[in-house]
Order: sequence, then structure tokens, then C-alpha cells
Amino acid sequence: MVLKQLSVALMNRPGELSKLSDLLGDEGINVRAIAAATEAETSVVRFVVDNPRKALSVFQSQGYQVTTHEVFAVEAPDHPGGLNAVLKPLKEAGINVLYLYPFIGRFHDNAVIIVGVDRTEDAIAVLQKNYIPILQKELYSI
Repeated sequence: MVLKQLSVALMNRPGELSKLSDLLGDEGINVRAIAAATEAETSVVRFVVDNPRKALSVFQSQGYQVTTHEVFAVEAPDHPGGLNAVLKPLKEAGINVLYLYPFIGRFHDNAVIIVGVDRTEDAIAVLQKNYIPILQKELYSI
């Protein structure tokens, strides 16, 4: 299942990420996965939340620059080298991994990873063919 990721551009200064967290918390929106990267004076924060439509509206109403992207969540074995269970089939199919980051929590004692690629639907099909579990609605209820 394809998930909606929100990417928010922030100024790189103290308290900016806390403001986003407050906005989401005040609206009852739960963060399921988050990654932040800084480049010079700006940061990009990627979120998967339990209500992406509402979060998008909240961020836009506060003047934040927000983009949405399709990502998916997969289970990966939680042991050394386990990430390659996900990465190798994608590599063999010529699918480029743009980024990945952990889901906040665990599922069936496995790690859960949010993955952004250049060909989302193809990646999901490749991983399902290789018996890699793609998480769907379960992600939001964990």
C-alpha cells in the first residue's frame, strides 16, 4: 500500500521542529515515522502521520511549504544484514532508493522501514514477489 509522506521545509534554527510537533499534537495527529535532514540554513522534515490529509491542511494553514510523496512501509528482519532483504531485490530490479527511515515502533518483532524510491508501484510489486511484507492499514493502528 502506498502511504503519503509529508515533507516540510523549515528554517534551521532552534524550536522550529518543536513548533511542527505542537501543531500536530494540538490537532490530535500522531507521528508514525519521521526523518530530518539539514542543509545549510534550511531543513527538510519527512513525516508519515496517521492523518496525512489533516496534517497537510494544518501545515499549509500555518504557511509552511509542504510537499507530498508516495512512500511505503516494509518489514525488515531485525538482525545484522537484514536490511538487504529489502535492498537487494530493489537493486536487482534497477529501482533507486531515494531515502529510507525507521517507523516509530515495531511490528511482529521486525524492524519497519519507510522507503521512498523512484518507482513506487514497481518496488512494491518486486518486494511482494520476494515475500517481503508491505504494511498497509496496520501501520496506522500500531
